[in-house]
Amino acid sequence: MKSEFHSIYTHGFVRAVVCIPHLKVADPVYNAARTIHLARQASEMNAALALFPEMGLSAYSNEDLFHQDALLTAVVEAIRYLLAESRQLTPVLVVGAPLRFEGKLFNCGLVVYRGRLLGIVPKTYIPNYREFYEKRQFASSRDAVGREVSFLGQTVPFGNDLIFDAAGIRDFCLHAEICEDVWTPIPPSTIAAMAGATVLVNLSASNIIIGKADYRRNLCAVQSGTCMAAYLYSAAGQGESTTDLAWDGHALIYENNECLAESQRFSKDEQIIVSDIDLERIIQERMRMTSFHDSVSDHMDRVRGVRRVPFDFLIPDGPVPLKRRIERFPFVPADSAELDERCYEAYNIQVHGLAKRLTSSGIKKIVIGVSGGLDSTQALIVAARTMDRLGLPRANILGFTMPGFATSDMTYKNALGLMQALKVTATEIDIRPTSLQMLKDIGHPYKDGQRVYDVTFENVQAGDRTSHLFRLANHHNALVLGTGDLSELALGWSTYGVGDHMSHYNVNASVPKTLIQHLIRWVIQTGQFDKATGAILQSIVDTEISPELVPGDDADPDKPAQSTEEKIGPYELQDFNLFYTSRFGFRPSKVAFLALAAWGDRNHGQWPQSMPADKRNQYDLPTIKRWLALFLHRFFGTSQFKRTCVPNSPKVGSGGSLSPRGDWRAPSDAESAVWLEELKAHVPDR
Repeated sequence: MKSEFHSIYTHGFVRAVVCIPHLKVADPVYNAARTIHLARQASEMNAALALFPEMGLSAYSNEDLFHQDALLTAVVEAIRYLLAESRQLTPVLVVGAPLRFEGKLFNCGLVVYRGRLLGIVPKTYIPNYREFYEKRQFASSRDAVGREVSFLGQTVPFGNDLIFDAAGIRDFCLHAEICEDVWTPIPPSTIAAMAGATVLVNLSASNIIIGKADYRRNLCAVQSGTCMAAYLYSAAGQGESTTDLAWDGHALIYENNECLAESQRFSKDEQIIVSDIDLERIIQERMRMTSFHDSVSDHMDRVRGVRRVPFDFLIPDGPVPLKRRIERFPFVPADSAELDERCYEAYNIQVHGLAKRLTSSGIKKIVIGVSGGLDSTQALIVAARTMDRLGLPRANILGFTMPGFATSDMTYKNALGLMQALKVTATEIDIRPTSLQMLKDIGHPYKDGQRVYDVTFENVQAGDRTSHLFRLANHHNALVLGTGDLSELALGWSTYGVGDHMSHYNVNASVPKTLIQHLIRWVIQTGQFDKATGAILQSIVDTEISPELVPGDDADPDKPAQSTEEKIGPYELQDFNLFYTSRFGFRPSKVAFLALAAWGDRNHGQWPQSMPADKRNQYDLPTIKRWLALFLHRFFGTSQFKRTCVPNSPKVGSGGSLSPRGDWRAPSDAESAVWLEELKAHVPDR
C-alpha cells in the first residue's frame, strides 16, 4: 500500500524528460553514445518518456552531407546500437535521424521502447525559406507512398499519423512531430490530440536568433493549451555547426498552457529537464470542454485516419515521489508578480459585479454587517471601491456591527475602527436583547440561565443579525451585501435562509478564504489605504477565524472563544481539497497525494511572500486524511442544499464557483460514501 500510494504512476502521472546531449556533426557513433548516456540517466529517474533533438543521431547541420551513403549507413548502425542498449531502460525514447525509404530521404523521429522500434515519424512541413534549405535534402511525410516500412529486419509503422498507446498506463498516448510541424496553422499534433493523444512531443533543432525563445515558449504554451495536452520541445545545443547559425539547447515541458520545466539556454553542459505530466488532469479538462469535441467532429475524416500503435509499458516499481511543483495555495500564486495581478483582477471583478447590480437596480445604498472578521472586511473594502467608482459617497455604505453573546473586544474594536477609517456610516446594534427574547419565545434553556450553547443558540444570533440587515435595507432603500465566501459554501459553514447564507448580492461567494486572507495582506503591503487603516487590517488578518457565537468560560475578552478551524479543519487544507475536488474531479486518494506533496514539508517549495514565517504550516498524511474525510462528508453529503439556492455573485477565479447557475450543479440529497470509501481504501494511515 505504501509503495503504491507514494508513486506518481498510481495517481495518473507519467514522468517525462527532455534531453539536450552534446553531439558532433556527422558522427553517429559519438552521438548515439551521448544519447544512450542521457537515456540511462532518464531511466534512473524512473521516467516514462525521454525526448531528444531533431536528427540528433547525425546532427541537424550536415547540409549536403546528408546525401552521403557513408553517413546514412552509419546512422542505421547507430540506431541498431540504440535499440540494443535500450532493452533495460525505463523510458520510451524519441530520437531523431535521417532515414532513406522509397528512394527518398526523410527527416525522422524514431519511437523506441526496450529494444523495439515502435514506429517512425517523418517530418511533414519542410522549411525552405530564410536560413532553411531542407527541401534540398528531405521529402515530406505526404510524399511517402507506404504506411509501413521495412527497417532492420522488421516492418515498422511509418507516418505522421501515429499515436503510441501505452498499455499499463491509462491515457498515456504519445504523438511525435518535428520542428516546423508545430509552426503551421494546423500541426499534425492538433489532429493527434483530437484523436486522443495526451502527450505531444517535438523533436527540433531550431537555431537561435534574437526573440525566438519567447516565440517558442508562446508556441508551446498555446499548442498545449488548445490541444489540452502536454507538449515537450527539444532544440539542438552544443555541437551543431556554427558555419552560419547558432544553437541554444532550448528544452521545454508544458501542460495545458502551463510551463512545467525549461532548460538553461546556451549551457556548455548536457542537460535533462524533468517534470511529471498529469494525464488525469488532461483527460478531465477534455471531458468538460464541449468545444474540444465539437472541433473533433469538424475534422472527423482526418481524426479517424489516425493510427494507434499499442505497446506494453512496464511501470517502475516502488515509490516514485512527485517531481512537479504543487502550489500550497492553488487559489493564491506564490509568485509575487502573479499574485499582484491576481489580487488586482479579483478586486475589480468584485467591484464590477457590485457596481452593475447597484446601477441596474437603481439602488444607491448598501447595508452590510461588519463583524471585524475577514469576509466582512473584504466585502466592505469592495463596497468602498464600488462607491468610489460610481462617484457616490462612502457614507452611502451603512455598516452595522452587531455584538452578540460571544463577540470579542478585538473584533468589536476592529469593526468600528475599520468603518471609521473607510469613512462609511457606522452604527452599532446590540442583538443580545432581541436574541434573548427569541430564546425565551421558543423556550430555550438559556432563558433560565443554563449554559446550553447548541446550534439553536448559535443560529438565533446569526439569524437575528441577518433579519436586522434585511429590515434595515427596507428602511433605507438599500441592498444587503453578503459576505460569505467560497470555502464556507463548500463546507456548509453558514446559517441557512435567514442567516449569513442569504443577501441581496454577495461579492465573496466564489472567493475562497485563503484568497481573501491574501487579498487583505495585499491591500496592506501595497498601501491601498493609509497606515492607520493598514494596522486595523493587519489586526483582522492576525485574529483567529471564529463565528463568535458561543461564549467561553474564562475567555480572554480580546480573543474569540471559538475556533472555526478546530471544528472544520485548516482553511488552507480545505481550500486545497476544494480546488482539486471541484475543479478537476480527482479521486480523494489523488487529492491526498497532492496535498502531501504540497504540505508535507514547510521547507520545500515556494511560499507567497506575504505569508508570515509563523504561518507556514506543514501537515503529515494522517492529518491530511482526517481533514479530507471531513471535507468529503460535508461537501458531498450534507451541504449541497445550501448551495442550491444562493444569492447572485460574480465568478472570480478559474477554481470555479459553487453557484447552481454556474460551475456546480449537484443534487441536494447525494451520498458521500463512494468518496469516503475510496479515501479509506487507497490512502494509508501513515
